[in-house]
Amino acid sequence: MLAGVTKPFATLVYLAASLLTMGPQIKMFTGPLSACTRPTLSGPLATFSLSRCFSTTSPALDWLTPKFQEKSKSPKGRPHVATGGSTRGTTVVWGDFGLRMKDHDRRMPASALKIAEETIKRRLRGMNYKLYKRVSANIGVYTKGNEQRMGKGKGKFDYWTVRLPVSRIVFEVKGDVHEKIAREAFRLAGHKLPGLWEFVKKDDPPVVGITKLGNGVTLDSLKRARRNPPLGTNDLASPPESSSSSSEPTQ
Repeated sequence: MLAGVTKPFATLVYLAASLLTMGPQIKMFTGPLSACTRPTLSGPLATFSLSRCFSTTSPALDWLTPKFQEKSKSPKGRPHVATGGSTRGTTVVWGDFGLRMKDHDRRMPASALKIAEETIKRRLRGMNYKLYKRVSANIGVYTKGNEQRMGKGKGKFDYWTVRLPVSRIVFEVKGDVHEKIAREAFRLAGHKLPGLWEFVKKDDPPVVGITKLGNGVTLDSLKRARRNPPLGTNDLASPPESSSSSSEPTQ
């Protein structure tokens, strides 16, 4: 059909027919990048609005993977201990029910947290709820093979982990979920995680270390110095009072 025309014109007609066929596909990429520089076309191709066929938006990341890679390999370290009496992260903030660590701080691998999340979602399947994650696995763990000499480096990356302190809320649930069902979901998730866990509600008091505030226990009473009376002062008419003999509750 194009035997009697010149070769450049035949190429232009073939390109125009190809663009007509790819019309719906071209419209998919027009949008946020419409302000980008486009090539200027003339003739039958001037009616098409071309744009760059890729997206500059970063892909969605998993909550168990940090957004940026580590610039330097993280040391093993230890979980943070709130020696100043902080209660941060020990109460339910956004949800109605939560799952809180009870026994001891530890490093929690991202694989265990993912299994616990899947367990909660499997138990609450079909319900109207929203699950909040209060921790982030952003510490890299590196391993080396057996029988390696010292001084050969830290090793290759193995998995992500989180330094989880004691009494920290890990998961929260909010929505049309009964308390018994949420308690059952968190019980199943606690069995998938190392350590002991407890079910908490929205209005439960905060925790300092392993001591729960409330019932007369305040943050000021926990910070007050506790000293026993000196020896030989118990026989005095008015012996000095100590924390053990006072009416204030102790830790």
